Amino acid sequence: MVEYTGERITLEEADRRYDGVSRTYLYGLDDGKTVIDGDGMGAYLNHSCDPNCEVDEIKGRVWLFAIREIAAGEELVWDYNLYDDDEPAPCHCGSRKCRGTMYSREWMAKMRRQEARRKKQKSAASRKRKTTRKTKTTRPAAALNSAVSKPGHAPFRITA
Repeated sequence: MVEYTGERITLEEADRRYDGVSRTYLYGLDDGKTVIDGDGMGAYLNHSCDPNCEVDEIKGRVWLFAIREIAAGEELVWDYNLYDDDEPAPCHCGSRKCRGTMYSREWMAKMRRQEARRKKQKSAASRKRKTTRKTKTTRPAAALNSAVSKPGHAPFRITA
C-alpha cells in the first residue's frame, strides 16, 4: 500500500542527528543496525492503538499494509510499537483501545519489570543500611553498665 522510505543511516548517526529532538520519523529495521530517516508518505502516517494498517519488512524494504477495509477519507494509521527508550511517548489517539502510550505492550512490560527490580534492589539496600547502622551504634546496656570507673571519678549507670 505505502512504502516507508528515506535515507538509511546507522543507529549512531540517528542518535547524533536527533539528540534532544522530540519528534523524529525514524524506523528501525529488523537487522538492529539500520534506521530509515523517513521522508515519504509512510513517515507521516499517525499512530493509533486501534490501527487500520500494519508495517511489514520485506527484503529490507518497509511497507504499510491495510489490515481491514478502509473507508474513503478515513485516516491511515498504524501502531508505532515504540521500543528502546524510556522517554515519555503519550498517546492521544482517542481509541477505546488506547493504552495511553505509543510504546509496545512488550516494551511497557519490560519497563515495569525493570522498575520493580529497581524498587526491590533499593528496598534491599535500604534495609541493609538500617541493619548496618543498628549493629554499629547499638551496644547492650549491660556492657555499658559494667564499665569500671577511674579512680577519682564516680561510676555511672545507664538505664534503658
